[in-house]
Amino acid sequence: MRKVIWSALAIALVMIVASASPALAQSKRPTVAVLNFDYGTVQQWWEGNWDIGNGISDLIVDGLVEDGSYRVIERKKLDAILAEQNFSNSDRADPSGATVAKLGKALGVKYMIVGSITKFGMEQKNVGISGGAWGGGKFGVGDVGTKKGKATVAITARMVDTSTGEILASAKGEGTSTRSGLLLGGGGGGGGQGGSGGVSMGSSDYRETVLGEATEAAVKAVTAKLIAAKTRLE
Repeated sequence: MRKVIWSALAIALVMIVASASPALAQSKRPTVAVLNFDYGTVQQWWEGNWDIGNGISDLIVDGLVEDGSYRVIERKKLDAILAEQNFSNSDRADPSGATVAKLGKALGVKYMIVGSITKFGMEQKNVGISGGAWGGGKFGVGDVGTKKGKATVAITARMVDTSTGEILASAKGEGTSTRSGLLLGGGGGGGGQGGSGGVSMGSSDYRETVLGEATEAAVKAVTAKLIAAKTRLE
């Protein structure tokens, strides 16, 4: 009889530990907010209001959520708080310590990811688009390239402690794609927010372009480094 009781108790204990493990793992995940990336150093060669910094940050959010190492603040909540705090686009890459602390407190997060896009361009020849330098001129509706092209995207991200302003980790990633194929596609709009073409970085159509392949490679490299940096966080 005692053996039966002890066996039952052992099974119950195992079940309690098993049920508690996911909750424990959940509680150990750091919560982060990902700000829209700055792209002020990139010459704007596209038409419309395509916010490539918004698109890049969305892709990084998707990568972090898919991995599961971090809890990520929902974008709508983040945008609402940024609007309340009068956060300007000029603060994207290097917000002041006071701004970081204020945003961290408002969002309830200890860690914030900020960053910059340092390269975002295409080089192509004989594709019916004005210019042959980086960017290839202005894209309008229907101005697409389907011949040989090269695209390069480079981004830098930093993990900041909102309580101290300390940079805990820095991650850089660069992606290059060189092949014959669709260079950009659509028009020059962006992010589903209007413009002449409404390019969405998260769409399969964009990922299949030369520029999309370069973007995906750069984002994957940065996301992997941010995930590895979790071990440095308290």
